[in-house]
Amino acid sequence: MTTYEYLISNSSPVPAEKPQPVELKLPADLKQDLLWGDTSLGQSSVLQRVNGESDGKESVYVGILVPHDGEVITVRDVESGDVIPEGIRIYDDTQEKDAVCRLDTGYFIIEMCRGTGMGEGASKWGIRHFMAKAENVDLLSSGNNAIGGFYGPFFTPENGLINPPEHVIADVDLIENGPNMSRYRLAGRIPDGLLPELQGKRFTVTFTFYRDLDLFDRVYDVDHFETEIDGRSVVDRITVGDEFEGGEGELVFDRFASYNPIPYRSGDPYAGFLKDEVRSTLSDETEVTERFAFFKELLDRDLENAHWDLYWRLFSHWENAIEPSALNRRLGHVRSLAHRASDLNDRPWVVSKDAIDVSAHEEQTVFPASSSCTAEFDSRTGRCMIWLTTQSSGAFQIVQRPQSGWVNWGTNGENECPALPIGTKIRTIYGPFGDRWRDRADESRFDGVRVAPRLS
Repeated sequence: MTTYEYLISNSSPVPAEKPQPVELKLPADLKQDLLWGDTSLGQSSVLQRVNGESDGKESVYVGILVPHDGEVITVRDVESGDVIPEGIRIYDDTQEKDAVCRLDTGYFIIEMCRGTGMGEGASKWGIRHFMAKAENVDLLSSGNNAIGGFYGPFFTPENGLINPPEHVIADVDLIENGPNMSRYRLAGRIPDGLLPELQGKRFTVTFTFYRDLDLFDRVYDVDHFETEIDGRSVVDRITVGDEFEGGEGELVFDRFASYNPIPYRSGDPYAGFLKDEVRSTLSDETEVTERFAFFKELLDRDLENAHWDLYWRLFSHWENAIEPSALNRRLGHVRSLAHRASDLNDRPWVVSKDAIDVSAHEEQTVFPASSSCTAEFDSRTGRCMIWLTTQSSGAFQIVQRPQSGWVNWGTNGENECPALPIGTKIRTIYGPFGDRWRDRADESRFDGVRVAPRLS
């Protein structure tokens, strides 16, 4: 074949150190599954064709390189002496019964699940086990939480708390696979809740994992919708939620930070109002169904320390524990109280230049404002998770609760109001970055590396 020369441009403010996925858009008539790239600085990489992004105008290939600004990459056919890496290993032996596969990316061990649709924490589709191999710590050791779920606007009081990750069994397909990357697509139909405009909606979540890299990418697509949550218009915005667990008394992350300082509020009145309504419902016991007895038995044992899932599940339209008219009335009461509380001035907005010690705040919860680059990290070990998004989330809910060890990163404001535009790409980076996490984020920003044909 004819060789092609491309120029790499890297606008990162920090020197290139880490290998990155590097995308090349080559002529459409190149159909080979694999090509090869040699660079002017002595690097080389197999180039994997991304069939789902290639069309009649161009063929898209992905290599893995340390992308230096001004470096030239020459693209050619694979030759007999070129060593093709094995790529991501895919295993069938898994911990969870609903797991699709266990992936060894070289850097991560990841277990991807389709969910069971049973409405419990262990029912969720998405990533239910996640470990960096060098660290050997599973951030989701119980299998009762997940990375990658999305919730609002469906998981809201307005819609009867429909929980897509727990209430749906996802169809999972491997749509790209090669020596550099594997891509999985999860798809399903969201159960109907109380709001007619949110009924009949379908979704896809596409995860992309890379060989030997400390990051993965994903994107969410949901059928178009327009609704109102927390008294605000919501058009094609969702709540993405990543959960982590360290066990009782242990937090895998104990700080939250944004790349640039942003204001935040502490506390979560909505959670308290929902709990109060649970107490009222248990004492009243009117307009309930046979399913109600299941929740009453569990909640009567220890209401104050019951798992949060039991509170919201009692009021979920999907569970059918309360008659529809009573459910609407009770959730309406919670909404009216929560809407008013979120607009009061008793919880000031605070701007901190330092990372936020979330567990020191009321209800171990903070609601930060808009950002496109955030992180949660452990102040003792330097363990750190970074989230980069191609569009800013308008708000976040961050929970770091030592009592249960549960940690959450969510793209929603107060009262479950979703804030992340559909179609936003999310890049998640994990490693021992500590207080250097901003430099690590700068290395792997979506728009930091560009590759274009070299002009002679």
